[in-house]
Amino acid sequence: MTETEQERRMARPRVAAGALFFNEQGHVLLVRPSYKPKWEIPGGYVEHGESPLVACRREVREELGITPDIGRLLVVDWAPNEAEGDKILYVFDGGLLAAEQVASIGLAADEILAAEFHPREALDDLLIPRLARRVKQAVLARRANEPRYLEHGQPVHVGDRHGHREQSEQAAAGASGAQ
Repeated sequence: MTETEQERRMARPRVAAGALFFNEQGHVLLVRPSYKPKWEIPGGYVEHGESPLVACRREVREELGITPDIGRLLVVDWAPNEAEGDKILYVFDGGLLAAEQVASIGLAADEILAAEFHPREALDDLLIPRLARRVKQAVLARRANEPRYLEHGQPVHVGDRHGHREQSEQAAAGASGAQ
């Protein structure tokens, strides 16, 4: 079957999903992949026929060896990449990990070198910039109890036809660096 002009114009984004987990101090769990220079959040690409939530649960189980409850959606981020094309990324709330859950983490030896909790203030140094923005927005969404739509890790007005970022949200995110 030949592809129509309309089908050729349709986006075919890569989709990924991850989870934010916290400790008692409010620090975020990050993982150090063996195949990347920077830290990440637990998660990965959605496989064919899999929902983002199911993919998130699978990736957490594969990377950390634990099966905690994965909660509500915190952010969805449209973040195309020149090398990889369009991407849609979901971040879910993994919640507070109890000490026994943290102690039972078993890293995927071929994929994950370390899993550690880090304060929000360290995210810019540990994560690539677009992921740092996404994670900080997810932390804010969790506190506000309201999911956020992002583009390149930045909030946008949902009703804004041109995709301009919300200036007030940017200022709030920058000013709340200690949160």
